[in-house]
Amino acid sequence: MAILRKSLRYWTGQDLVDLGVDGRDAAEFLYHAPFVLLSHDSSADPVFTYANRAGQRLFEMTWADFLKTPSRHSAEPVNREERERILREVASRGFIDQYQGVRISKTGRRFFISEAVVWNLLSMDERLCGQAAMFDRWESVDEENT
Repeated sequence: MAILRKSLRYWTGQDLVDLGVDGRDAAEFLYHAPFVLLSHDSSADPVFTYANRAGQRLFEMTWADFLKTPSRHSAEPVNREERERILREVASRGFIDQYQGVRISKTGRRFFISEAVVWNLLSMDERLCGQAAMFDRWESVDEENT
């Protein structure tokens, strides 16, 4: 949690929780938060490293599923090039806000996310160690309108 919080503050000046909340209390709050919070590592094919309960529900995956899933699987193959372009932009700028796009759950349910913040994760010695995203706006995609 510390890296997620520290990195968001570094890039945006915002925190994921109130400044007085720390440690176990912050982790508990974020796990049960009403918004989706996800992160992946910085490997060549990044794998998810965190998903709070809202993220697990939305993507229809268990904690164990998330921790073995490449994050590219959160987008359909047709949308993966755009997803990669956004992640490259985040890598060069540090963060983006107002991101929107279609994502897919493990069972194939499609949904549109909007007003997402995506940011680079920095280790305690300020080396790039992944990326994170948070959002609280999503809606199912009607198959007839695609």
